[in-house]
Amino acid sequence: MKIRAAVLEQFGSPLQVQELDLAEPRAGEALVRLAACGVCHTDLYSASGADPSGYAPTVLGHEGAGVVERVGEGVTSLAPDDHVVTLFSPQCRECVHCLSDRTNLCLAIREQQSHGYLPDGTTRLSRDGEPVRHFMGTSTFAEYTVMPEIALAKISPDAPFEGACLFACGLSTGLGAAVNTAGVEPGSTCVVFGAGMVGLGAVIGCRLQGAAEIVCVDLSPSRLELAVRHGATRTLAGGPDVVAEIVELTRGFGADYTFEATGNVAVMRQAVESARMGWGLCTVAGVAGKGETLDIVPRFLITGRRVAGSSFGGVKGRDGVPQLVDRWLAGDIDVESFISHRLTLDDVNRGFDLMEQQDGIRSVITFA
Repeated sequence: MKIRAAVLEQFGSPLQVQELDLAEPRAGEALVRLAACGVCHTDLYSASGADPSGYAPTVLGHEGAGVVERVGEGVTSLAPDDHVVTLFSPQCRECVHCLSDRTNLCLAIREQQSHGYLPDGTTRLSRDGEPVRHFMGTSTFAEYTVMPEIALAKISPDAPFEGACLFACGLSTGLGAAVNTAGVEPGSTCVVFGAGMVGLGAVIGCRLQGAAEIVCVDLSPSRLELAVRHGATRTLAGGPDVVAEIVELTRGFGADYTFEATGNVAVMRQAVESARMGWGLCTVAGVAGKGETLDIVPRFLITGRRVAGSSFGGVKGRDGVPQLVDRWLAGDIDVESFISHRLTLDDVNRGFDLMEQQDGIRSVITFA
């Protein structure tokens, strides 16, 4: 079938919306008609060329939600008309990682996915007979996509697509960092560095876990106001003195849990140093630039602080995303406040511009 999609032809150049060919789903795959897709920083990161594992040409986009149109041979968990959220982090439910409660990093299709291919080592996207690679196994800057069954989370049909797509990456990452990776305990003190999509998700996660104090740190007054709306009990302006401010606020000890959601390695260090002596846990969810390293003074670790990384918030997608969507539908999460701009596919590059200007939290592309 012919589809319109936003193609990254070369790094550092605007995406080009053009017509591509999309083949039918093969065994274990499904054809999805996209209804909405968030414009995430990871898409911009890859388009810029900063991602060392990036490739082109490819169709970007990974925060998608839509409707299953057709399924390939052997697909049992999905059927036409099912509503789904796309998963860059799949869940096969069979590999050693999926069977463990210690990680969400499924191993089933990781190698092929990282190179832009579907599980059989080929693509369903092409142009003039030449393959066009898939991005993160999803490629949701398109009217339709073909994806593995294990990378699609079936959600309630009551969930509006514009909000549901945010659970495909940023929102679930922040929520899960607090709920799954850190396991925030009731009555604890939390500090979240960054009030973008991931950071605000972490604020919500801390609130849902029953944290007594939730401090949010950011440079943007408007984003800090939004953090308060979602559960932050105090806000601080980011800067070189913020660690000292946090230590003072916590009676000289530091916070029980800190979360880094900026991707800035200097802020990551602040998050480590703001964690409580004795048992403080710093969870890093931000993605740093190519070649950057995190510099930690060993004394902070020797005195009891720990550092954990969090990919997709530790969420096992096919099981966890539907549960998070249900919490949204139950009124526990205000998703609408995150949607700052509604765009068409032809406006995808404007979505990147708005992100670089820090204009709002999330631009969402909607498909007619």
